[in-house]
Amino acid sequence: MRLLLQQRPDGHEAPRFVQLMLQPDLLGGWTLVRESGQIGGRSTVRREQFLDRDSAFVALEQARDQQLKRGFQLMFSQGAEAPR
Repeated sequence: MRLLLQQRPDGHEAPRFVQLMLQPDLLGGWTLVRESGQIGGRSTVRREQFLDRDSAFVALEQARDQQLKRGFQLMFSQGAEAPR
């Protein structure tokens, strides 16, 4: 599952983005990958490990909601159960 959120460009700087991805790992757990930065610039990647899919999905939804409150807009979602 993958979500891409972006701030509206203000004309002075490149817009900022946040990408959230849920990925299964080789040991049966799940990883939430958060990438953020400016489009065309440097980005930061953080990873969080979860034992089950449900807790990872809750963390993804919380991260998405937090970014929406900060003014980001959902630009792209991919996955069978992509949140709206």
